[in-house]
This record gives sequence, structure tokens and C-alpha cells, in this order.
Amino acid sequence: MAVIPMVLAAGGIVSRRGQRGRLEVLVIHRMGRHDWTFPKGKLESGESDEVCALREVAEETGLTCALGPELPSVSYRDRKDRPKRVRYWAMTVLGGAAAPMNEVDAVRWVSVPEAARLLTYPRDRDVLLAFAGGKRRRPS
Repeated sequence: MAVIPMVLAAGGIVSRRGQRGRLEVLVIHRMGRHDWTFPKGKLESGESDEVCALREVAEETGLTCALGPELPSVSYRDRKDRPKRVRYWAMTVLGGAAAPMNEVDAVRWVSVPEAARLLTYPRDRDVLLAFAGGKRRRPS
């Protein structure tokens, strides 16, 4: 029996202070999957998780970001039934303007409670709660 290699991916929870100083996070809508999630994507050959996370956020949102603390990773089976692991980081914006790019058809800055209601997957809500609660994992 062949061993199916794990799909490795990385992404981020991009945050800012909105009007009135309220914490907001960026969520994306992917047209092909009809879901609300955080920007993320698969590692390219030879790429580190950290570089992948920054690249994917830029490719999907148009934002250049800086990595903050690492957040909990999630593991699940993807749509092709392959094992997948996604590492996440808290991120802050260095430049650009949030706009949908590539397979993303909408981006939205929302409060943490709004994000928790909007996100499609429970695993994304778990990462959001860790982000909001400050329970950040130390990089390994």
C-alpha cells in the first residue's frame, strides 16, 4: 500500500485596528470552494513554512505582511482525501491594500466575533480563538 505524503501549507491571520480602535481580522472568500477562511496555501519546493505563509497572504490579498507569533497548526484531510497540515502565524500589514486576487473573490475586514460567525470551518474558528485569546504557540 502506497503512503500518501502529507500536504504542507501555511497562512496567516492578518489583523489591524479598525475605526474606533477595534481589532479586525481579514477573511477571504474562495469562489471555487464557496467558503470563508483565512489566506493560506501549499508550500512550493524548497520553500520554508514562514516564506510560504507570507507569499500566500500576498498572492491572495495583495498585502505585504510581517510575521508575528506562530498560532496553532491544524491537520485534516483535504478534498482529495490527503492528509494536510497548515501552519499559521499572526500577521500585521506592512503595505498594500486588501483586495481579492487569484482564486479569492472577496476579502473582508471583520471583528473577531464576526469572523467566528462567518468562517466556514470549525478548525479556522479554533485558530481564531487561539489568536484572540493570545494562546500563541512558540515556534518549534
